[in-house]
Amino acid sequence: MTQPEVSAVERTIQAYFAATRAMDRDAWVRCFCADAVSIDPVGAPPLRGHAALGQFFDGIVGMASTIGLMEERVHLCGDQAAIPWIGRGVGRANGKPFVFEGVDVMFFDAEGKIRELHAYWNPAALMAQLA
Repeated sequence: MTQPEVSAVERTIQAYFAATRAMDRDAWVRCFCADAVSIDPVGAPPLRGHAALGQFFDGIVGMASTIGLMEERVHLCGDQAAIPWIGRGVGRANGKPFVFEGVDVMFFDAEGKIRELHAYWNPAALMAQLA
């Protein structure tokens, strides 16, 4: 029995979440097209392009000695996906484990790179665990 072909979008989704777990900034940024827009979390000012995305990643990773997101399900619909996830890690300052949850809604370009990301999660809940 042959395995179904994995699309470029599915490969990007897998790489995105694997990069968070590996805390690999460069691999994570490569999941986005050069002019991508990220609103993370929704309500925050949009971030545009690889430099801004890398700074955001550094800020999140800098708060934890370990951190990673695990996708719970992937709901694909054409060039879009909604992905509930759970994040786990250990705070850098307090050494305590933390857990937070959210949903990423992604829009992809023709090459399967993320062109837009809307992340729904509550940073206050994470920050309370890191205090």
